Parts: sequence; structure tokens; C-alpha cells
Amino acid sequence: MRVKASELLSSPTSGEAIIRLEIEPAKGKRIEPFIPGQIVRLGLPGVHDPKPGYFAIASEPARSDAFEFVIKNRPGIAALLASLEPGSTVEVEGPMGHGFDLAPFVGCDVYLIGVGTGVAPLRSVWRHLISHREQYGAVHIYCGFLTPCHRLLTDELEALSEHDIEVSVSVTSGSESWDGPIGYVQDTLRLDAPDGKNSVACLAGMNAMVDACRETLQNLDFDDSHILLNY
Repeated sequence: MRVKASELLSSPTSGEAIIRLEIEPAKGKRIEPFIPGQIVRLGLPGVHDPKPGYFAIASEPARSDAFEFVIKNRPGIAALLASLEPGSTVEVEGPMGHGFDLAPFVGCDVYLIGVGTGVAPLRSVWRHLISHREQYGAVHIYCGFLTPCHRLLTDELEALSEHDIEVSVSVTSGSESWDGPIGYVQDTLRLDAPDGKNSVACLAGMNAMVDACRETLQNLDFDDSHILLNY
């Protein structure tokens, strides 16, 4: 496969470089449908150090012309991927992992909860939900970021209201111009106290955040089998 496009998602003031990377199959090939939230193994031809890494797919399963990824430029294979120009060859293995399989939860309310680049696998889910919106109940997204300037996919998240999807964005550290929730994403979740009956939640992010959100959801009567991870 090869790089189709690469663009900077993060704000220059954030001190981070997070990109959206599109990788397309060879001419005449198509990507087979996958489960939202699944991952792939990405590497570069002839490069063994750094080793290939695992990245969550950020595009919807119905898209057959390219995979999309949200990649933070940090030491290792991520830095090399972030520097690639269109046309560069990338080795792709997968999709793999069980992802967020929502097929058993048709008719349920859906809660997507993630922080930082954890929005990548959740983006795959919410774009899938847009295409199947009539099959599910209320859809709520809880995203957490370090500061307002660390937010990602801001325009896309704001536009989700057009699809009857509610979005809450919280930041750990606010600013004078920030009027949204301040604190951890699980704090906002706890304050909103969603009803766990006939609901399913998808979690993506750091282990500490996932553990805290799982505990919060359990206290809100979410059944363990309705709290999903993508790995």
C-alpha cells in the first residue's frame, strides 16, 4: 500500500505533531470491510529498526479506497510514518483485533469515550454509526484532551450534531476562553450519569483512563459485557 495523503491535525501551539495519514491499496485493489475500531500493523519496506507498530484505523469500515489513521509523531515507527510523503510505500498487516463490534447491540444507546489519539478508533465507530444511524438509540461521545489547544477533529466533532449525535469535550487544564468541562473525561461522565440500561459503551485511551471509566460505568449500572474495548 502507499501513502495517499498526510495532514497535520494538531495545533502548532500544542507542542505536538499529530497527523491524519491516508494509506491506499495498489491500483485495482480494494479494502475489505472490517469491524470499527480494529487495528493494523504498519511498517516500512526494508526497515527493521524501528519495528513495525500497531495503529487503530480511524476510517469507517465501508470505505474501500483507503485506510485513515491518527498518528502522534513520537520516537519509533510513528515518527517515520508521520514524515512520509504521498506515494511512499507502507507495509500493512491486518485488520486485526476484535474492534468495537456493535452488531449485537442494535437498538441500544451508544456511548463513545476516549482521550487524546484514542479518538482514532472512536472515529471509525461514529462514522459507522452515521451510516447506520436508524439502527441505534441515542449516541453520545465523550472526548478528553489535555488543554483546549490539544483538541483534535474539532470541526468534525461539532458537525456530528447534524446526525443527532451529542458530543462533550472536556480538558484537563482550561483557559480563560474555555467554557466547557474541566477535568478528566470520567468526571464529566459521572456528572452526566447516563443510564446504563439498554446501553453500550466503547472505551479508547490510556489504561488509567479506561480503568477509571469502566468503574464509573459499572457504578451507573452498565453491564460488564456492554463495556467494550477494541483490543
